[in-house]
Amino acid sequence: MNSNTIFNITTKADFEALTFQTFQHQFENNQTYRSFCDLLYVHPSDITKIEDIPFLPIQFFKSHEIVSNNHPIQETFTSSGTTGSTPSRHLVTDISIYEKSYRKGFEYFYGNIENYVVLALLPNYLERKGSSLVYMVNDLIKRSKQPESGFYLNDLKGLTKKLTQLDQEGKKVLLIGVSFALLDLIETTQFQLKNTIVMETGGMKGRRKEMIRAELHQQLCDGFGVTEIHSEYGMTELLSQGYSNGNGIFQTPPWMQLFTRDPEDALTLQPKGKSGGINVIDLANVNSCAFIATQDLGKIHANNTFEILGRFDHSDIRGCNLMVF
Repeated sequence: MNSNTIFNITTKADFEALTFQTFQHQFENNQTYRSFCDLLYVHPSDITKIEDIPFLPIQFFKSHEIVSNNHPIQETFTSSGTTGSTPSRHLVTDISIYEKSYRKGFEYFYGNIENYVVLALLPNYLERKGSSLVYMVNDLIKRSKQPESGFYLNDLKGLTKKLTQLDQEGKKVLLIGVSFALLDLIETTQFQLKNTIVMETGGMKGRRKEMIRAELHQQLCDGFGVTEIHSEYGMTELLSQGYSNGNGIFQTPPWMQLFTRDPEDALTLQPKGKSGGINVIDLANVNSCAFIATQDLGKIHANNTFEILGRFDHSDIRGCNLMVF
């Protein structure tokens, strides 16, 4: 497959054609995914619409090598996980596809990265190896070509000074951080930012008590003096991201589409507007698996925007553990 065509999608027909092509390729070349489809008695000849394509439970990234070619592994991205748990491993055989995906995805929603100073507050990700988020943000920092761009680990005082200075100078700033670290930052200083996008990338990672999105975003809005908190939706097992510019409503780039499945029947997709488990088609995953049933709960709206409502716990996963090796 020519991976470049993925990022040239402009119509629904383009997306569907490449989705069928990707499914055929992965059915033929991904041993784990083929076994999963065989277990469900699904063959490419049975597929008449993209909703018919099986979605591989995301847990398989913990227990199997999910690859769709025999090329050398260029990068291995791993999830943080909790103490004692098995991390997910995303084996990437062509890192240039990931780079194209996040570069074009960011540009699609925010414009040229060179227009931003990128300040990153991702301490828990920097403290371990294999983070796809750190890989992406590090590249965006470099491509911003702004000398002020950079990571901040524990230097909240230095970040406060830099952020205040840049915002007052009228510089366009992207502050991207994990939720607990952003909360730590606003506990030290009350900001009144006018030229800064504040983007959170996820939850508390065991550092603070979890809170609902509305409460988190209200605290962050109050602390940074902004009207909206932006969000990034991504994960180790995906090579594309969704973005929200406020209110927890996300959009995806043209090569990514989400569905919800019935919480009681993992093989049944639901109509838009109903809450359920999130299934993702990410065509940037052409060399791993593009069809993933995540552990997130969410809702897809009529205009294909979506919101994340929470996560299944292990007792809630029904119908996913269909294959035991």
